Amino acid sequence: MGMTVLAIDAGNSKTDVAVVTADGTVAGTARGGGFQPPRVGVEAAVDVLADAVGRAFAQAGVTTADHVSACLANADLPVEEQELAAALRARGWSAAVDVRNDTFAVLRAGLLEDAEPRGVAVVCGAGVNCAGMLPDGRTARFPAIGKISGDWGGGGGLAEEALWYAARAEDGRGEATALMRTLPAHFGLPTMYALIEALHLGRIPMARRHELAPVLFATAADGDPVARSLVDRMADEVVAMATVALRRLDLLEEEVPVLLGGSVLAARHPQLDDRIARLLAERAPKATPRVVTERPVLGAALLGLDAIGAPPRAHARVRRHYAD
Repeated sequence: MGMTVLAIDAGNSKTDVAVVTADGTVAGTARGGGFQPPRVGVEAAVDVLADAVGRAFAQAGVTTADHVSACLANADLPVEEQELAAALRARGWSAAVDVRNDTFAVLRAGLLEDAEPRGVAVVCGAGVNCAGMLPDGRTARFPAIGKISGDWGGGGGLAEEALWYAARAEDGRGEATALMRTLPAHFGLPTMYALIEALHLGRIPMARRHELAPVLFATAADGDPVARSLVDRMADEVVAMATVALRRLDLLEEEVPVLLGGSVLAARHPQLDDRIARLLAERAPKATPRVVTERPVLGAALLGLDAIGAPPRAHARVRRHYAD
């Protein structure tokens, strides 16, 4: 079979694994559960990966790989990447293990110039993160841990902001907003007070709060000023992260893609899209925004092929596999 890459893209809710040969043939794939070391501990989280890896190896007819390219949620700091790389190495899948934050999978999948991949990706799903890379291996990144690392927004953050404004509108502390009606109505409740009570007492699981981000966008689309201001601020945050990453990599004056990924950006909300495009045109006029539709596991596979020095036709072959 020749050299092989084990590609892993592990998010909070699901894991995708692929065994890819040096010529870009996808020899085995598997899907597994979410990767959540902060909640279950490193070893239990890696057990979830091991289940999917075992099935992909079996399909490919191998028991090890020459290189592991793992893009993992919750690998937010270099020290966490090192800890997770050691945990993966201990499983014996390969002596060569490269662990990166899962934002890099979206970035690499979306960088279509495989010979010299350069650009920046902003991922806005439950949270928000940004990463950039150059062909020489230099990267730009953020801790992206939440409020303590200066982050704002993402689906979860937008839902929290919407609840804050809606609660204050209903009780009189804040300005009027239709969110005080649309948020509780989503759950079939008459008032914000009823929604606050249901969330606090666990009748509505906290995990369902992410459902409120699309309600916020719909309320904004209907013209509500408070909802619209939150959508505008999300666009501002996306462009701020992208611009900083471009500046760190000396790419502000180059024609490069700014890739937009994650559920919030993939939903193509016109107000959000239009403001991102306008602000980028002002601050990074040579950058081209593009929504990433490629699967992140493709990015993990491409990073692995980069690492083993695979020829360009290998990258093209694995891209065709995931396009089909």
